[in-house]
Amino acid sequence: MSFIKRKHQKDDDLGFGSTPIIKNQRMLNSDGTANIERTGLPWFKFDDTYTRLVTMSWSRFFVVILITYLIVNTIFALAYNLIGIENLNGAKGLTPRDQFFDAFFFSAQTISTVGYGHISPQGFITSCLAAFESMLGLLAFALATGLLYGRFSRPTSKIKFSKKMVIAPYKDGKGLMCRLVNLRRNQLIDLEAQMYLTFNETIEGKETRSFYPLELERDKISILSLNWTLVHPITENSPLFEKEIADLIVAETEIFVIMKSFDDTFSQTIHTRISYQDEEIEMNAKFQKMFFHNDEGRMVLDYDKLSAIEILE
Repeated sequence: MSFIKRKHQKDDDLGFGSTPIIKNQRMLNSDGTANIERTGLPWFKFDDTYTRLVTMSWSRFFVVILITYLIVNTIFALAYNLIGIENLNGAKGLTPRDQFFDAFFFSAQTISTVGYGHISPQGFITSCLAAFESMLGLLAFALATGLLYGRFSRPTSKIKFSKKMVIAPYKDGKGLMCRLVNLRRNQLIDLEAQMYLTFNETIEGKETRSFYPLELERDKISILSLNWTLVHPITENSPLFEKEIADLIVAETEIFVIMKSFDDTFSQTIHTRISYQDEEIEMNAKFQKMFFHNDEGRMVLDYDKLSAIEILE
């Protein structure tokens, strides 16, 4: 099987190089991140800490905060026990376990500057350690607050794409289509979309990875109010012309969709991307309509039908 070749196809590698894909591996994950395993980097880089904390998932972020909080309080609890638990007035633990937890909860009160007063330090060394922990707590909570603000204020895209692409009737022929909506109530303006096809093919006896931009029926819209269906007309000039799903599977085909838009709320440009593999393309199907008018004549957009398709005979 061969696709239509273009002289300038090597200029459209999107930074992935020309190494062919094997075992049907994605080049882009479904969330738009590159499917690359990186080696040779240190496990921890101090100058990259902020980026990792701001970009990681919320669940992982809170786990990191919780673990850090427990580790810091454990270290200070051990320090108080090392100095001597008798230097903590009000600590009534008799066993080592109870004494540790007395010091641990005193540390938790000190680092958060709560100070219930049930336990208090005595002696110069213990008081200095409690004062240092209190100062460290102020700095740590200020840093945590900054991280929370950074995560909330960071402009992100909430554009959702259909789970599958379809090849549906379009004008006098067929078209490759995917659909998207904005999950937020804000306004996205000046949207631009690009679609790329990538697959393995043999060029001059060497198997390589080729990239082809797919021309869209409309690649720009002024504002996204409802859904937007991206359509690539499959004409004689399209690399998908007269190709079946079996041909796409053999060639390890993947299709990228890259979008750029201006978020009216953040007043910043945001980007989003997704990829579809050959098994995520449905032949002879079309999307069901997502919007309709209610009894009052108002337009209604049904998000549950984003990926709803119907098979054509």
